[in-house]
Amino acid sequence: MRARRALLFMPGNDLKKIEKATTLGVDCACPDLEDGVALNKKEEARETIARALRALNFGNTERLARINAFGSGFEADDLAAVLPARPDGIVIPKVHDAEQIKWVSNWITAFERSQSWEVGKICLLAMIESARGVLNVREIASADKRVDALVFGADDLAADVGAVRTREGKEVFYARSAVVTTAAAFGLQAIDMVYINYQDRDGLTRETREAFELGYSGKQIIHPNQIDAVQTIFAPTAAEIAFAKRVMDAYAENNRAGRGAFALDGKMIDGP
Repeated sequence: MRARRALLFMPGNDLKKIEKATTLGVDCACPDLEDGVALNKKEEARETIARALRALNFGNTERLARINAFGSGFEADDLAAVLPARPDGIVIPKVHDAEQIKWVSNWITAFERSQSWEVGKICLLAMIESARGVLNVREIASADKRVDALVFGADDLAADVGAVRTREGKEVFYARSAVVTTAAAFGLQAIDMVYINYQDRDGLTRETREAFELGYSGKQIIHPNQIDAVQTIFAPTAAEIAFAKRVMDAYAENNRAGRGAFALDGKMIDGP
């Protein structure tokens, strides 16, 4: 499974921003067809994304596209436009239940077969951002083998339940925890909510650290100046890597000696 420490959204009708995303070293670039694009710009955005995915060199950056929500009336046209450019994955917003995942997956499968492509290579990232989505997150996570990650959307969730967004995030803590726990249970990545004040680096660092401590593997971002802070927090430090190697060596040594739990640097360690 590839690293998704930062997932950068940009408007799908803005070619310059998509071009810039290819130069930033961000783990995931996601041109958007949903919230970031006005209704009268949807077709332009489809054409722009398809052209960009075909023509631009994204290097090691994952090439994603966010379609419009199931039931919007735009989702089939979105898929028809972007799939010929072979994105690495599709981000599905406002997922309420497993049937929405299955519909998108079946659509992609039919297209892959029509092109004689290997079936299943295009992954799905499901956005959990409604009360129904939170209640059905277990079924969503297990709906289809294409599902690779759960993405938590706090602002739409808060609007859906009538909550007031706070700096501490207490109003979305239950849902935030449910998403990361379910992702772990099904072997998926969990990608945290957007920090919308992109000029507040201290706030971004605090919230990203919280996400890391909760078990998230990455975070959605909306501005290039958020990349470094987010990707640094979700990457192990040299000291953490060195300690992990010492743990592995000590575990192997103690295992050979017939010991289970052992102490290292004053900490009790046992097998997973």
